[in-house]
Amino acid sequence: MYLHIGQETVVPMREIVGIFDMENTTISKSTRTFLNEAERNGRVITVGDDLPKSFVVCQTEDNLQTVYISQISCATLLKRAESFRSI
Repeated sequence: MYLHIGQETVVPMREIVGIFDMENTTISKSTRTFLNEAERNGRVITVGDDLPKSFVVCQTEDNLQTVYISQISCATLLKRAESFRSI
């Protein structure tokens, strides 16, 4: 199964480590450091041009992490992800 995270971007559900609210989590210095490090390493993909509302951390089978910055709210992404559990 895949999760649509904005624009024309989908990510495999099995690779998702977490879905985070941009406004609430970036208050933490640890989160800002994590996001800055990911960006320095070229591991951040911005989905869309609108104001970012959430970010999705994915880890591939080769243990590489990618951070997707999405304009879709965390709550909406979580509802989409949870809808697959009932299938």
